[in-house]
Amino acid sequence: MPRPQEGNKRAALARGEGIIGALPDDLLQHVLSFLPAQQAVRTCVLARRWRGLWKSATSLRITGVHESEVTPVQELREFVNHLLLLRCRAPIDTCELRFAVVSDDDVPRVSLWIRHIMLCQVRLLRLDISRDGYGVYFYVDNLPLASQHLTRLELIDTGLNDSFLDFAGCPVLEDLVIINGCFVHVRRISSKSLKRLAIADSSFNQHARTRIYAPSLVSLRLEDNWDRTPVLDSMPSLKAAFVRFIKESVDRCFYSDSWDCHNEDCQGCYDLQAVNSHDSVLLKGLSEAENLTLIDEHDTFIFRRDLIWCPTFSKLKTLLLNEYWCVPDDFRALAFILEHSPFLEILTLQFFSKGPNHKVEIKGGYNAVETSAAISKHLKAVEVKCNSVDAEVLKILKFLGTLNICKLTINSTPRFLHFCSLPSF
Repeated sequence: MPRPQEGNKRAALARGEGIIGALPDDLLQHVLSFLPAQQAVRTCVLARRWRGLWKSATSLRITGVHESEVTPVQELREFVNHLLLLRCRAPIDTCELRFAVVSDDDVPRVSLWIRHIMLCQVRLLRLDISRDGYGVYFYVDNLPLASQHLTRLELIDTGLNDSFLDFAGCPVLEDLVIINGCFVHVRRISSKSLKRLAIADSSFNQHARTRIYAPSLVSLRLEDNWDRTPVLDSMPSLKAAFVRFIKESVDRCFYSDSWDCHNEDCQGCYDLQAVNSHDSVLLKGLSEAENLTLIDEHDTFIFRRDLIWCPTFSKLKTLLLNEYWCVPDDFRALAFILEHSPFLEILTLQFFSKGPNHKVEIKGGYNAVETSAAISKHLKAVEVKCNSVDAEVLKILKFLGTLNICKLTINSTPRFLHFCSLPSF
Protein backbone atom coordinates (compact mmCIF):
# COMPACT_ATOMS: atom_id res chain seq x y z
CA MET A 1 0.00 0.00 0.00
CA PRO A 2 1.58 3.39 -0.96
CA ARG A 3 2.53 5.82 1.76
CA PRO A 4 0.51 9.10 2.08
CA GLN A 5 3.51 11.14 0.88
CA GLU A 6 3.82 8.96 -2.20
CA GLY A 7 0.12 9.34 -2.86
CA ASN A 8 0.42 13.13 -2.72
CA LYS A 9 3.30 13.05 -5.16
CA ARG A 10 1.37 10.86 -7.58
CA ALA A 11 -1.69 13.09 -7.35
CA ALA A 12 0.44 16.18 -7.97
CA LEU A 13 2.08 14.59 -10.98
CA ALA A 14 -1.32 13.57 -12.29
CA ARG A 15 -2.45 17.22 -12.08
CA GLY A 16 0.65 18.27 -14.01
CA GLU A 17 2.13 20.19 -11.03
CA GLY A 18 5.46 18.37 -10.94
CA ILE A 19 7.29 17.11 -7.89
CA ILE A 20 7.47 20.60 -6.32
CA GLY A 21 3.70 20.69 -6.25
CA ALA A 22 3.72 17.81 -3.77
CA LEU A 23 5.52 19.88 -1.16
CA PRO A 24 3.47 21.11 1.82
CA ASP A 25 2.20 24.71 1.77
CA ASP A 26 4.41 25.92 4.61
CA LEU A 27 7.54 24.72 2.79
CA LEU A 28 6.45 26.37 -0.46
CA GLN A 29 5.78 29.63 1.39
CA HIS A 30 9.24 29.43 2.87
CA VAL A 31 10.73 29.00 -0.62
CA LEU A 32 8.76 32.00 -1.89
CA SER A 33 10.22 34.12 0.90
CA PHE A 34 13.61 34.11 -0.83
CA LEU A 35 12.20 35.77 -3.96
CA PRO A 36 11.65 39.49 -4.59
CA ALA A 37 8.00 40.24 -3.97
CA GLN A 38 7.19 40.71 -7.66
CA GLN A 39 8.50 37.25 -8.56
CA ALA A 40 6.75 35.66 -5.59
CA VAL A 41 3.40 37.15 -6.68
CA ARG A 42 3.86 35.88 -10.25
CA THR A 43 3.81 32.29 -9.01
CA CYS A 44 0.03 32.65 -8.65
CA VAL A 45 -0.35 31.71 -12.34
CA LEU A 46 1.39 28.33 -11.96
CA ALA A 47 -1.68 26.47 -10.74
CA ARG A 48 -4.84 26.98 -8.71
CA ARG A 49 -3.07 25.89 -5.55
CA TRP A 50 -0.47 28.66 -5.99
CA ARG A 51 -2.95 31.52 -6.26
CA GLY A 52 -2.81 32.54 -2.64
CA LEU A 53 0.47 31.04 -1.40
CA TRP A 54 2.40 34.29 -1.87
CA LYS A 55 0.05 36.08 0.54
CA SER A 56 1.40 34.00 3.43
CA ALA A 57 5.09 33.89 2.49
CA THR A 58 7.20 34.16 5.65
CA SER A 59 9.40 36.93 4.24
CA LEU A 60 8.71 40.02 2.17
CA ARG A 61 11.43 41.51 -0.04
CA ILE A 62 10.40 44.75 -1.73
CA THR A 63 13.58 45.31 -3.69
CA GLY A 64 12.62 45.51 -7.33
CA VAL A 65 12.88 42.67 -9.80
CA HIS A 66 16.65 42.83 -10.25
CA GLU A 67 18.55 42.36 -6.99
CA SER A 68 21.71 43.99 -8.39
CA GLU A 69 19.93 47.26 -9.21
CA VAL A 70 18.29 49.85 -6.96
CA THR A 71 14.76 50.44 -8.21
CA PRO A 72 13.16 53.92 -7.97
CA VAL A 73 10.16 53.83 -5.66
CA GLN A 74 7.98 55.38 -8.38
CA GLU A 75 8.10 52.01 -10.16
CA LEU A 76 6.89 50.23 -7.04
CA ARG A 77 4.09 52.48 -5.73
CA GLU A 78 1.06 50.75 -7.21
CA PHE A 79 2.46 47.27 -6.76
CA VAL A 80 3.32 47.73 -3.08
CA ASN A 81 0.01 49.40 -2.29
CA HIS A 82 -1.88 46.41 -3.69
CA LEU A 83 0.57 43.92 -2.19
CA LEU A 84 0.11 45.18 1.37
CA LEU A 85 -3.65 45.51 0.90
CA LEU A 86 -4.09 41.93 -0.34
CA ARG A 87 -1.77 40.46 2.29
CA CYS A 88 -3.83 42.22 4.97
CA ARG A 89 -1.90 41.62 8.19
CA ALA A 90 -0.48 38.18 7.44
CA PRO A 91 2.52 37.66 9.77
CA ILE A 92 5.97 38.43 8.33
CA ASP A 93 9.16 36.98 9.77
CA THR A 94 11.61 39.04 7.70
CA CYS A 95 11.04 42.17 5.65
CA GLU A 96 13.53 44.03 3.48
CA LEU A 97 12.83 47.38 1.80
CA ARG A 98 15.50 48.35 -0.71
CA PHE A 99 14.83 51.04 -3.28
CA ALA A 100 15.54 54.69 -4.04
CA VAL A 101 13.35 57.64 -3.05
CA VAL A 102 13.82 60.66 -5.31
CA SER A 103 10.82 62.85 -4.57
CA ASP A 104 9.95 64.19 -1.11
CA ASP A 105 6.33 63.37 -1.91
CA ASP A 106 7.14 59.67 -1.62
CA VAL A 107 8.58 59.90 1.92
CA PRO A 108 5.19 59.83 3.74
CA ARG A 109 4.06 56.93 1.53
CA VAL A 110 7.13 54.85 2.40
CA SER A 111 6.77 55.71 6.08
CA LEU A 112 3.19 54.44 5.92
CA TRP A 113 4.41 51.18 4.37
CA ILE A 114 6.85 50.74 7.24
CA ARG A 115 4.12 51.32 9.83
CA HIS A 116 1.87 48.77 8.10
CA ILE A 117 4.66 46.20 8.07
CA MET A 118 5.17 46.72 11.81
CA LEU A 119 1.55 45.64 12.29
CA CYS A 120 2.37 42.32 10.58
CA GLN A 121 4.43 41.08 13.57
CA VAL A 122 7.70 41.39 11.64
CA ARG A 123 10.70 40.04 13.53
CA LEU A 124 13.55 41.27 11.29
CA LEU A 125 13.22 44.59 9.47
CA ARG A 126 15.88 45.86 7.06
CA LEU A 127 15.60 49.38 5.62
CA ASP A 128 17.99 50.15 2.77
CA ILE A 129 16.30 53.21 1.29
CA SER A 130 18.56 55.61 -0.57
CA ARG A 131 17.95 59.22 -1.62
CA ASP A 132 19.13 61.00 -4.73
CA GLY A 133 22.23 63.10 -4.03
CA TYR A 134 25.38 62.95 -1.88
CA GLY A 135 24.72 63.41 1.83
CA VAL A 136 20.94 63.12 1.40
CA TYR A 137 19.22 60.59 3.67
CA PHE A 138 15.82 59.00 3.82
CA TYR A 139 14.47 60.33 7.11
CA VAL A 140 12.07 58.14 9.03
CA ASP A 141 9.00 59.80 10.49
CA ASN A 142 9.16 61.35 13.93
CA LEU A 143 7.25 58.57 15.66
CA PRO A 144 8.57 55.80 17.92
CA LEU A 145 8.51 52.20 16.79
CA ALA A 146 6.11 49.97 18.67
CA SER A 147 6.24 46.19 18.27
CA GLN A 148 5.97 43.21 20.58
CA HIS A 149 7.69 41.04 17.94
CA LEU A 150 10.61 43.00 16.41
CA THR A 151 13.92 41.39 17.43
CA ARG A 152 16.33 42.79 14.83
CA LEU A 153 16.46 46.15 13.03
CA GLU A 154 18.94 47.02 10.25
CA LEU A 155 19.12 50.61 8.96
CA ILE A 156 21.22 51.61 5.93
CA ASP A 157 21.48 55.19 4.58
CA THR A 158 18.85 56.32 7.09
CA GLY A 159 18.30 59.71 8.71
CA LEU A 160 17.29 59.25 12.34
CA ASN A 161 15.63 61.14 15.19
CA ASP A 162 15.14 60.76 18.93
CA SER A 163 11.60 59.40 18.75
CA PHE A 164 12.43 56.65 16.28
CA LEU A 165 15.45 55.57 18.37
CA ASP A 166 13.44 55.36 21.60
CA PHE A 167 12.75 51.63 21.66
CA ALA A 168 10.64 51.54 24.81
CA GLY A 169 7.83 50.20 22.62
CA CYS A 170 10.00 47.32 21.31
CA PRO A 171 10.56 45.17 24.43
CA VAL A 172 12.12 42.19 22.59
CA LEU A 173 14.46 44.10 20.25
CA GLU A 174 17.93 42.56 20.64
CA ASP A 175 19.91 43.53 17.52
CA LEU A 176 20.38 47.00 16.02
CA VAL A 177 22.69 47.57 13.03
CA ILE A 178 23.13 51.08 11.56
CA ILE A 179 25.35 51.67 8.52
CA ASN A 180 25.83 55.14 7.05
CA GLY A 181 23.19 56.54 9.35
CA CYS A 182 22.70 60.23 10.11
CA PHE A 183 22.51 61.13 13.83
CA VAL A 184 22.86 64.91 13.52
CA HIS A 185 19.43 65.39 15.14
CA VAL A 186 19.77 62.54 17.65
CA ARG A 187 20.55 63.11 21.32
CA ARG A 188 19.71 59.66 22.66
CA ILE A 189 19.48 56.01 21.66
CA SER A 190 17.53 54.11 24.28
CA SER A 191 16.67 50.44 24.68
CA LYS A 192 16.47 48.24 27.78
CA SER A 193 16.32 45.02 25.76
CA LEU A 194 19.07 45.64 23.17
CA LYS A 195 21.92 43.11 23.33
CA ARG A 196 23.94 43.77 20.18
CA LEU A 197 24.59 47.22 18.68
CA ALA A 198 26.73 48.10 15.65
CA ILE A 199 27.10 51.62 14.22
CA ALA A 200 29.48 52.09 11.30
CA ASP A 201 30.32 54.82 8.78
CA SER A 202 27.72 57.12 10.33
CA SER A 203 27.64 60.86 10.96
CA PHE A 204 26.92 62.25 14.41
CA ASN A 205 26.33 65.83 15.52
CA GLN A 206 29.33 68.19 15.50
CA HIS A 207 28.21 70.19 18.53
CA ALA A 208 26.44 67.74 20.86
CA ARG A 209 26.99 64.12 21.79
CA THR A 210 24.45 61.35 21.28
CA ARG A 211 23.97 59.34 24.48
CA ILE A 212 23.56 55.58 24.19
CA TYR A 213 21.51 53.93 26.94
CA ALA A 214 21.51 50.14 26.53
CA PRO A 215 22.06 48.47 29.93
CA SER A 216 21.54 44.92 28.57
CA LEU A 217 24.13 45.25 25.79
CA VAL A 218 26.54 42.32 25.41
CA SER A 219 28.21 43.37 22.13
CA LEU A 220 29.09 46.84 20.86
CA ARG A 221 30.79 47.96 17.65
CA LEU A 222 31.51 51.64 16.89
CA GLU A 223 33.49 51.78 13.68
CA ASP A 224 34.70 54.64 11.46
CA ASN A 225 32.03 57.15 12.48
CA TRP A 226 32.21 60.91 11.92
CA ASP A 227 32.03 64.03 14.07
CA ARG A 228 31.26 63.75 17.82
CA THR A 229 31.86 60.48 19.61
CA PRO A 230 28.69 59.23 21.36
CA VAL A 231 28.52 58.95 25.16
CA LEU A 232 28.11 55.45 26.61
CA ASP A 233 26.04 54.88 29.72
CA SER A 234 26.75 51.93 32.01
CA MET A 235 26.75 48.53 30.30
CA PRO A 236 27.11 45.95 33.09
CA SER A 237 26.45 42.95 30.81
CA LEU A 238 28.95 43.91 28.11
CA LYS A 239 31.09 41.02 26.83
CA ALA A 240 32.86 42.44 23.77
CA ALA A 241 33.40 45.91 22.31
CA PHE A 242 35.19 47.21 19.23
CA VAL A 243 35.85 50.97 18.90
CA ARG A 244 37.80 52.55 16.06
CA PHE A 245 38.32 56.24 15.31
CA ILE A 246 39.17 57.65 11.91
CA LYS A 247 40.17 61.14 10.74
CA GLU A 248 36.54 62.27 10.29
CA SER A 249 36.11 62.55 14.06
CA VAL A 250 36.08 66.17 15.26
CA ASP A 251 37.26 65.13 18.74
CA ARG A 252 40.74 66.46 18.03
CA CYS A 253 42.61 69.43 19.45
CA PHE A 254 44.16 71.64 16.80
CA TYR A 255 46.35 73.68 19.16
CA SER A 256 47.74 71.21 21.71
CA ASP A 257 48.06 67.53 22.49
CA SER A 258 45.27 67.68 25.06
CA TRP A 259 41.59 68.65 25.07
CA ASP A 260 41.84 71.85 27.12
CA CYS A 261 43.61 74.39 24.93
CA HIS A 262 40.97 77.04 25.89
CA ASN A 263 41.04 78.39 22.36
CA GLU A 264 37.57 79.25 21.09
CA ASP A 265 38.72 78.68 17.53
CA CYS A 266 39.39 75.01 18.28
CA GLN A 267 36.29 73.16 17.22
CA GLY A 268 37.25 70.06 19.19
CA CYS A 269 38.01 71.55 22.60
CA TYR A 270 35.62 74.48 22.57
CA ASP A 271 32.54 72.39 21.90
CA LEU A 272 33.74 69.74 24.33
CA GLN A 273 33.94 72.26 27.15
CA ALA A 274 30.39 73.30 26.40
CA VAL A 275 28.87 69.81 26.23
CA ASN A 276 29.49 66.80 28.51
CA SER A 277 32.83 68.14 29.70
CA HIS A 278 32.54 66.71 33.20
CA ASP A 279 32.03 63.04 32.49
CA SER A 280 33.58 60.08 30.72
CA VAL A 281 32.59 59.61 27.09
CA LEU A 282 33.55 56.00 26.31
CA LEU A 283 35.78 54.20 28.77
CA LYS A 284 33.48 54.15 31.80
CA GLY A 285 30.76 52.64 29.66
CA LEU A 286 33.24 50.04 28.39
CA SER A 287 34.81 49.33 31.77
CA GLU A 288 32.86 46.11 32.40
CA ALA A 289 33.67 44.48 29.06
CA GLU A 290 35.51 41.16 28.92
CA ASN A 291 37.02 41.70 25.46
CA LEU A 292 38.09 45.10 24.15
CA THR A 293 39.53 46.47 20.93
CA LEU A 294 40.44 50.17 21.10
CA ILE A 295 41.89 51.68 17.92
CA ASP A 296 42.55 55.32 17.10
CA GLU A 297 43.96 55.98 13.65
CA HIS A 298 43.96 59.77 13.78
CA ASP A 299 44.97 60.88 17.28
CA THR A 300 41.66 61.96 18.77
CA PHE A 301 41.69 62.82 22.46
CA ILE A 302 38.70 60.78 23.72
CA PHE A 303 40.67 57.80 25.06
CA ARG A 304 43.33 59.97 26.74
CA ARG A 305 40.69 62.31 28.14
CA ASP A 306 38.65 59.43 29.59
CA LEU A 307 41.65 58.05 31.47
CA ILE A 308 41.43 60.94 33.94
CA TRP A 309 38.25 59.35 35.30
CA CYS A 310 40.31 56.30 36.33
CA PRO A 311 37.98 53.56 35.07
CA THR A 312 38.84 50.06 36.29
CA PHE A 313 38.32 47.25 33.79
CA SER A 314 37.39 44.70 36.42
CA LYS A 315 36.26 41.96 34.00
CA LEU A 316 38.66 42.53 31.10
CA LYS A 317 40.43 39.41 29.84
CA THR A 318 41.55 40.23 26.30
CA LEU A 319 42.68 43.62 25.02
CA LEU A 320 43.82 44.83 21.59
CA LEU A 321 45.40 48.28 21.21
CA ASN A 322 47.07 50.07 18.31
CA GLU A 323 50.03 52.49 18.23
CA TYR A 324 47.90 55.33 19.64
CA TRP A 325 48.45 53.86 23.12
CA CYS A 326 52.22 53.46 22.71
CA VAL A 327 53.82 56.70 21.54
CA PRO A 328 57.52 56.60 22.42
CA ASP A 329 58.66 57.88 24.73
CA ASP A 330 55.28 58.38 26.44
CA PHE A 331 53.74 55.09 27.54
CA ARG A 332 51.48 56.56 30.20
CA ALA A 333 48.23 55.65 28.42
CA LEU A 334 49.33 52.02 27.96
CA ALA A 335 50.62 51.80 31.51
CA PHE A 336 47.39 53.22 32.89
CA ILE A 337 45.07 50.80 31.13
CA LEU A 338 47.29 47.85 32.14
CA GLU A 339 47.35 48.99 35.76
CA HIS A 340 43.55 49.18 35.75
CA SER A 341 42.97 45.75 34.19
CA PRO A 342 43.61 43.41 37.14
CA PHE A 343 42.37 40.22 35.40
CA LEU A 344 43.82 40.74 31.93
CA GLU A 345 44.93 37.46 30.30
CA ILE A 346 45.82 38.34 26.69
CA LEU A 347 47.30 41.62 25.42
CA THR A 348 47.74 42.36 21.70
CA LEU A 349 49.57 45.46 20.44
CA GLN A 350 49.13 46.23 16.76
CA PHE A 351 51.48 48.88 15.28
CA PHE A 352 50.94 50.59 11.91
CA SER A 353 49.51 47.38 10.51
CA LYS A 354 45.84 46.60 9.99
CA GLY A 355 46.49 42.96 9.20
CA PRO A 356 45.51 40.25 9.10
CA ASN A 357 48.81 39.29 7.43
CA HIS A 358 51.34 41.05 9.63
CA LYS A 359 54.95 40.72 8.56
CA VAL A 360 56.22 40.44 12.14
CA GLU A 361 54.61 38.86 15.18
CA ILE A 362 56.42 39.05 18.53
CA LYS A 363 55.10 36.89 21.34
CA GLY A 364 55.95 37.05 25.01
CA GLY A 365 54.74 36.03 28.43
CA TYR A 366 54.62 37.32 31.99
CA ASN A 367 57.46 36.56 34.38
CA ALA A 368 55.66 35.43 37.50
CA VAL A 369 58.91 35.13 39.49
CA GLU A 370 59.38 38.87 39.73
CA THR A 371 55.89 40.15 40.40
CA SER A 372 54.90 43.65 39.36
CA ALA A 373 52.04 45.65 40.82
CA ALA A 374 51.71 47.42 37.47
CA ILE A 375 50.29 44.47 35.55
CA SER A 376 47.79 41.65 35.91
CA LYS A 377 49.09 38.48 37.54
CA HIS A 378 46.70 36.56 35.26
CA LEU A 379 48.46 37.66 32.08
CA LYS A 380 49.18 34.63 29.91
CA ALA A 381 50.28 36.04 26.57
CA VAL A 382 51.48 39.27 24.98
CA GLU A 383 51.63 39.66 21.22
CA VAL A 384 53.10 42.54 19.22
CA LYS A 385 52.09 42.73 15.55
CA CYS A 386 53.80 45.06 13.08
CA ASN A 387 55.37 45.26 9.64
CA SER A 388 58.92 45.94 10.80
CA VAL A 389 60.94 46.04 13.99
CA ASP A 390 62.19 49.62 14.03
CA ALA A 391 63.51 51.87 16.78
CA GLU A 392 60.01 52.69 18.07
CA VAL A 393 59.05 49.04 18.35
CA LEU A 394 62.27 48.34 20.25
CA LYS A 395 61.38 51.07 22.74
CA ILE A 396 58.00 49.47 23.25
CA LEU A 397 59.62 46.08 23.84
CA LYS A 398 61.90 47.63 26.44
CA PHE A 399 58.91 49.21 28.16
CA LEU A 400 57.18 45.82 28.27
CA GLY A 401 60.35 44.49 29.85
CA THR A 402 59.91 46.94 32.74
CA LEU A 403 56.59 45.20 33.39
CA ASN A 404 58.33 41.80 33.58
CA ILE A 405 57.05 40.70 30.18
CA CYS A 406 59.80 38.51 28.77
CA LYS A 407 60.57 35.32 26.83
CA LEU A 408 59.99 37.18 23.58
CA THR A 409 60.05 35.17 20.37
CA ILE A 410 59.75 36.64 16.89
CA ASN A 411 58.05 35.09 13.90
CA SER A 412 58.72 37.06 10.74
CA THR A 413 59.52 37.01 7.07
CA PRO A 414 63.21 36.23 6.28
CA ARG A 415 64.35 39.85 6.01
CA PHE A 416 63.55 40.40 9.70
CA LEU A 417 65.06 37.21 11.08
CA HIS A 418 68.17 38.92 12.42
CA PHE A 419 66.07 40.46 15.18
CA CYS A 420 65.37 37.02 16.61
CA SER A 421 68.57 37.24 18.62
CA LEU A 422 67.16 40.06 20.76
CA PRO A 423 67.61 39.33 24.46
CA SER A 424 64.67 39.10 26.83
CA PHE A 425 64.18 42.44 28.51
